[in-house]
Amino acid sequence: MRVSKQKVGEHRDAILVAASRLFRARGFDKVGVAEVTQAAGLTHGGFYGHFASKEALAAEVCDLSFGNAVRRVQASASLEDYIDYYASTEHRDREGPCPMVALGTDVSRLSGPVRAHFSAGVARYVAALRAFMPEDDKLAEGRASALVSILVGGLSLARALAASDPALSESILDGVRAQAKGLVKTHA
Repeated sequence: MRVSKQKVGEHRDAILVAASRLFRARGFDKVGVAEVTQAAGLTHGGFYGHFASKEALAAEVCDLSFGNAVRRVQASASLEDYIDYYASTEHRDREGPCPMVALGTDVSRLSGPVRAHFSAGVARYVAALRAFMPEDDKLAEGRASALVSILVGGLSLARALAASDPALSESILDGVRAQAKGLVKTHA
């Protein structure tokens, strides 16, 4: 039985969404193609009709995940509001947090295509933060990159400590919000 082009697109999207959630929750290496297709409500056999390999899927998951992250930045009323969201306990405790926190370590162990898509995603994310800064600010690009480092590093530590030392985890989030907002305000 032939499947309509619309249904093929829906299946592909379902695989991408399921893979994004699973990869961000457990990492690229700990999730197999069969698990992704099952989570998407599909059979394993159809996977290769949509993607050449798990690596090709991982590269597209980077694009999808960073696209969602950039849209969250762009939808924020201000950079301070975004910082409050990003360095929150709600975001820390999400099963699949930001792609830089969830996938950064895995990407360093993967091949070129996934790394290239991840790098392009980080660049898009930095640009989205940079867009909130004054156009004539010659140091804004560096501050946007530093802001990403503060947010991602802080959230990574806060996640790692959340179960064993909740007070320290909260303290890190408080510090991230203060330092990130300070970086933005002192150069506005």
